[in-house]
Amino acid sequence: MSNDYIPPFTMTEEITNLTIEIGQYVGMIATYELLHPNPVLRRENRIRSIHSSLAIEQNTLSLQQVTDVIEGKRVLGPPQDICEVKNAYEVYEKAAAFDPYSIQDLLTAHKMMMTGLVKEAGCFRSGNVGVFAGTQLVHAGTPARYVPELILQLFTWMKHSNYHPLIKSCIFHYEFEYIHPFADGNGRTGRLWQSVILQKWQPFFAWLPIETLVHENQEAYYHALQMANNDGESTVFVEFMLQMIRDALKELAESQNEQQKKSNVGIHVSVNVGKNVGINEQKVLLLLQQDGRLTIKVLAETLAITPRQVERIIAKLKKQGLLIRHGASKGGYWQVNLPDK
Repeated sequence: MSNDYIPPFTMTEEITNLTIEIGQYVGMIATYELLHPNPVLRRENRIRSIHSSLAIEQNTLSLQQVTDVIEGKRVLGPPQDICEVKNAYEVYEKAAAFDPYSIQDLLTAHKMMMTGLVKEAGCFRSGNVGVFAGTQLVHAGTPARYVPELILQLFTWMKHSNYHPLIKSCIFHYEFEYIHPFADGNGRTGRLWQSVILQKWQPFFAWLPIETLVHENQEAYYHALQMANNDGESTVFVEFMLQMIRDALKELAESQNEQQKKSNVGIHVSVNVGKNVGINEQKVLLLLQQDGRLTIKVLAETLAITPRQVERIIAKLKKQGLLIRHGASKGGYWQVNLPDK
């Protein structure tokens, strides 16, 4: 088989539009997260993700029971289900350290996920497998002897592909499930690895509960997989997963907007800048203090003002010595230079 394997996929107008729409949500959410970090919400969403991903695989524990297991409380439930939760929490907590292009990291993640549950945890399967709906075979996994080679080809393609990370992660998810490289745990590992890929693009995907929407649309999820199998390419599955990502981001953005309205105070500013600096100037300083590489466009969208207004604000702050530019317009960054209190 060729090492230049390219997964069958067709770019569609729907995929292009979804990618653009998701990008708009990502910009708003990433900026909000810089200003309003919420560790409690992040932890709650991670637990929701773990519960949903395992529920798809028939884990019987409720969300509250999953929470109790993670918090070290005693839970009455099947030992295997409890083990699944403990394993999943451990691997999700360490997911940010994984290299999405490392097969060894994938095997490590699978070992963490499936230790105590299957004999071949952390190893590609030695035998052939099939996916069944009741007694009906709906998909036969790739013959075991081809699995290592196909996974290598998939990772090589992913590393060198120029597709947007959103699209690339969805194609990977489908191809991974099609190969079905492990004796068990393919679904939960595939969903985890898509999250790992997306985290390297935008860190907040580490706790975005995409799996919750997949669980709520589980029948459609499996239908999209089957449709892609029938089509011989991943396109329909990519469209479905992008819709799930879009919906998860939309839900989060709407929640952030509600929190902002309830606060009724806009962006809280705690920088010492003196009386000659207005509220928008203070907001710009706080945003750039969090991330000096934010663009004029992002600043304008975040503050609901025009790019020209942002340019004037930056010029004023620079003249006052509160902003210092390092590097060129592309690739450079702003340093916030606040006076001592």
